[in-house]
This record gives sequence, structure tokens and C-alpha cells, in this order.
Amino acid sequence: MARNVVISGGGTGIGLATARLFAADGDQVLLLGRRAEVLEEAGVPGALTLAADLSRPRGARAVERFVAAEFGTVDVLIHSAGGSGGLEPRVESDEPLDVVLHDWTLNFGLNTLTAALLTEALKDRLADPGGRVLFLSSIAAFRGSGSGAYAASKAALHPYAHDLARQLGPRGITVNVVAPGYVEDTGFFGDAMSEERRARLVAETSNGRAGTPGDVAATLHFLASHAAGHITSQIIQVNGGAERGH
Repeated sequence: MARNVVISGGGTGIGLATARLFAADGDQVLLLGRRAEVLEEAGVPGALTLAADLSRPRGARAVERFVAAEFGTVDVLIHSAGGSGGLEPRVESDEPLDVVLHDWTLNFGLNTLTAALLTEALKDRLADPGGRVLFLSSIAAFRGSGSGAYAASKAALHPYAHDLARQLGPRGITVNVVAPGYVEDTGFFGDAMSEERRARLVAETSNGRAGTPGDVAATLHFLASHAAGHITSQIIQVNGGAERGH
């Protein structure tokens, strides 16, 4: 039976790989992102698209209205939107704390608020029983990110997911988090990945390879399945053993 699947950040990388998996099942997929042209060029068969800034209530409410008109009910909600802010304009200031404020506000907007606002906007539309909410965290949530801001914004999703799992559990809805390690073929690292850093990240794994968007998509796909109905409030790491379970 076809399901209604909403994927933020669905136009590229992990979100796009995930969208293709669900579309291949015959599910109706809605791709969300800030750039309409990226969503339109994604090429996911039968997918609907909607451009919205999910870090703002106006954007989340726009999605809610669209979902009400097109779907009615959301069976699977996947939060793949986010980033480290590397593609955003930098703040120009002689005050170092202005830079700190900018970086932390930006990262929490991109990674935490996008997920929280969209979830709260669609919470009452989640299918019950059987609904699935899935967040994308990061290995950085366990070990830091160098700057602190990105890692903290991803780590903030973990207690939110635990609280949400308890809240939605009586409705038969599961809530889980997937935390990838280094994943190639995404826009996250951009052109900043040196061969030395790549080799170091791969060497940290137990299986000697980088992750792929498909690795993470397959995990999300399973957690959204009927077979995963008794898995909730969990942080699932997908990193080839680069970081051990907690």
C-alpha cells in the first residue's frame, strides 16, 4: 500500500537517495528544500516538490498547508535538511563574538529548527498507528565538529527525538535518529575535502571505505518499514565503525 512520504533536503545527497528508494516502492513523495530549481531537477519519479525555508514558521506552515491539500496524512517524515553553514554568507565584523553568534544561530537554524518546526507543524497529520519520524544527525554529535556549533545543533536532535518518541508512542508512531559518519557524494563537504582528510576519515572505519548516500538511505528505509515497528527512541549510527555505539 502506497504511503505519503515527506523528505526535507530531498533534492540532493542523502535526501535524494532516500526519496528514490521510497518512490521505487510506489510511495508518494514530497521533496522539500530552499531551492526550487534543485528540487525540480532531482528527477524522482512522481515526486511532488515544494520550496520553503523550514527554519522559519512561515515555511513550515506553508508545508503544512500543502500537505493538507495534497496528502491529508503523512506516513513517513524524514528530516534530511541541514548543513554546517559553509555555503551561507559569512558575517563581517571586527567583534569575534559576532562571528560566534552568527555561526551558532546559523547552525541551529539549519539543523535543529528546520526539524523541530516541520515536525511540530505536521505532528497532528502523522498516520496513527504506523507513522514514522526520522531525523538525520551526525557522527559529530558524539565527537564534536571542530567548531562546536554544527555538532551541538545535531546533538540537540537526540533529546528532542526521545521526548517526541514518548509523546507519539501511544499513537503507534515511532521516532528515531540516524547518525552518519563520513559520506561521499554529498554537498556537505563541498570542495573543501583534501585527499589527506579523506584518507584519515576512511582509515577510522572498520570496513575501510567511505559511506554512501545509499547506505544511509537504506537505514532510513528500514526504520520506516513495518518490520521496524518496535524500534523507537534510538540513535542508529551508520559510519562503518568509525564511532562505536553509545
